[in-house]
Amino acid sequence: MTTAHITGFPRIGAQRELKFAVEQFWKGEIDESALAQTGSCLRRQHWQWQKEAGLDFVAVGDFAWYDQMLNASALLGVLPVRFGFDAKNLSLKQYFELARGNVAQPAQEMTKWFDTNYHYLVPELDENSDFSGGVDWFFYEIEEARSLGHTVKPVLPGPLTFLYLAKAKSESKEQAAFDKLSLLPKVLKAYNRILERLAKLGVEWLQLDEPILGLDLESEWLAAFEPAYLSLAHTGPKILLATYFESVSAHVALLRDLPVAGVHLDLVRAPQQLDVFAANWPSSKVLSLGVVDGRNIWVSDLSAILARLQAHRGSNIWLSASCSLLHVPVDLAQETKLDDELKGWLAFAKQKLQEISVLKRALSGADVSAELATNAAKVASRKASPRIHNPAVSARIAALSDADARRHAIFATRQAEQRARFNLPPLPTTTIGSFPQTKEIRAARAAFKKGTLAEADYISQMQAEIRLAVDKQEALGIDVLVHGEAERNDMVEYFGEQLSGFAFTQFGWVQSYGSRCVKPPVLFGDVSRPTPMTVEWTQYAQSLTQKPMKGMLTGPVTILQWSFVRDDQPRSVTTQQIALAIRDEVVDLETAGIGIIQIDEPAFREGLPLKKSDWAAYLDWAAAAFRISASGVANQTQIHTHMCYSEFNDILPAIAAMDADVITIETSRSDMELLTGFGTFKYPNEVGPGVYDIHSPRIPPVEDMLRLIAKAAEVVPVEQLWVNPDCGLKTRNWPETEAALANMLEATRQARQHLSEHGRLPEFAVLTTKSHLHGGCACN
Repeated sequence: MTTAHITGFPRIGAQRELKFAVEQFWKGEIDESALAQTGSCLRRQHWQWQKEAGLDFVAVGDFAWYDQMLNASALLGVLPVRFGFDAKNLSLKQYFELARGNVAQPAQEMTKWFDTNYHYLVPELDENSDFSGGVDWFFYEIEEARSLGHTVKPVLPGPLTFLYLAKAKSESKEQAAFDKLSLLPKVLKAYNRILERLAKLGVEWLQLDEPILGLDLESEWLAAFEPAYLSLAHTGPKILLATYFESVSAHVALLRDLPVAGVHLDLVRAPQQLDVFAANWPSSKVLSLGVVDGRNIWVSDLSAILARLQAHRGSNIWLSASCSLLHVPVDLAQETKLDDELKGWLAFAKQKLQEISVLKRALSGADVSAELATNAAKVASRKASPRIHNPAVSARIAALSDADARRHAIFATRQAEQRARFNLPPLPTTTIGSFPQTKEIRAARAAFKKGTLAEADYISQMQAEIRLAVDKQEALGIDVLVHGEAERNDMVEYFGEQLSGFAFTQFGWVQSYGSRCVKPPVLFGDVSRPTPMTVEWTQYAQSLTQKPMKGMLTGPVTILQWSFVRDDQPRSVTTQQIALAIRDEVVDLETAGIGIIQIDEPAFREGLPLKKSDWAAYLDWAAAAFRISASGVANQTQIHTHMCYSEFNDILPAIAAMDADVITIETSRSDMELLTGFGTFKYPNEVGPGVYDIHSPRIPPVEDMLRLIAKAAEVVPVEQLWVNPDCGLKTRNWPETEAALANMLEATRQARQHLSEHGRLPEFAVLTTKSHLHGGCACN
């Protein structure tokens, strides 16, 4: 009998109930018990859906108030010492302070979960980290599910993945970071303690996620798997070791021989694994096959999947999604405004449960011919639809030449012309693009979309917001202004709504980090730009000031990465289509008199394949796509880009190949550590390292930002440096924003004065840390 399960389910709720409850708790509008009730209701609903779909287990432990890695830290009892919290008595208020910071401490560092647009809180470890145990929330949720009659499969990050993704921080600033693997015995002792408790609760299976096996893992980490899992083998429940996001076929012998009861494979990202693993897989060990896409929203071709699985009908297999369904929206049934044809091509998390159920019943010998016929009709409809292809777009792609991806002159020539045009002071200041999205802005946009606010009134209200943002920037003394993006709902959705080839959902929300949810566009067909998208708003903003006004655009790779992308053609081709659409907008902005244009690419590294052998091809077409979007303008037009929460060092040649005149990057949470590679590489163009973290309500003092400016100047020549926040400011309120920017401007004033008087910036003590591997951005 085939077993069906999932490795995780979205936690935000079909109507983003968790987001709203958490934000109410932060504002003091509800208490901890009310928040706990919301969480319980969501868990119960999600478990019930899994049970009703016929799954054999419900996933427990995939729920988190903010992030699953932060939950694991709280469970293991390993919290940043600097906060001074007691892990065993951690309150929800303190839990959120770890994620968001408080008056005394900045938040834990946040970065991308592998190559997804989800962000996790990076655990902080030092030589004396204590794994003696923390809160019991994990066990309470298991008991909650079992009290409702569910068969549970708890889910936790695996011990080696937890340790690998953590950040080593020495207690002494002068001391080099230590080897994280030295903590493995402590980590395993903590995991054994958890397994023992699960055994007492009668839990049969535990899922331990080890996605680091999909990376080019260092030999010492690979060697740690066998002894680590030997130490866990006889303590408690059977272990399902889950891998995802990449092929792990190189480790088939290791995984076959590990003392675990089963292994989960991602057969969407790496379908070729099935033959490799099935060839010599022990009949006593479960092979969990992730055949339904956990990261995209297209309906599965169930007949094709079944044809691949037929040879394994009698094996000890489980069926599942490729990875946690955290990365897709909750329920397609809510989408009442999508046309029937397009809606028929889609499956959200709840519908994917049904797909897994049909596959299970088919392999178990049940008659599912009706379900398969319905599914086949949906698959055929999408393949045959004339909405997908546009001959004019194809012809334009075919006509692209090398000249279309190259500026007219080298950077040194452009830089001289741009400096003559703008005459900016040393350490020019700017922001990344967005300003607070107030409730009034959101209400006006919603009313306009509903048709209850006339277009003229909407434009007037947005212009008032733009005028407010310009006035505040002028008063602060910022050198290069932005219009604030009041009219934009999201940095990708806004553009997708104006490009052909995109469709939009009402409730297709996915979690990006914490309470921050995004609603990715559905990129189903060829992309083009029918009309200008930003020109009138930017022109209006420029008319309000004599200072340079940046045009703000989202880059082609980021639009690709942060959409649900068609899977019927190479991603490189889709990116070229988007790049040409953005190029048209860049040229129109220049024609309208806008001299500085920012093309954000926060997802540039996010798209990087997990295997280094695949990097070169991706980086070539991704950098070329950016250049296509940026290369239609004159030398004196300055092109900026923005990237955030990324480990750049290993791809700096590709970033340099993008040839942006200025790159702004997110560096404050890493204490400028992420900037180091720019100095070593001798990055040729100008750089704006972020000097304060916009994801925290904490307002950093002037001295903190001055220290970061000075630290940046130790790495990058001061004449190449800009000063800016880490990211856009849409999630902050105006009092926080003005206070933080005022401190940033004062820090810049002091830096300029010191530079003028001493020919250099002030010196500060250096903090020593060791970087994590993966990065990304939370700015969308």
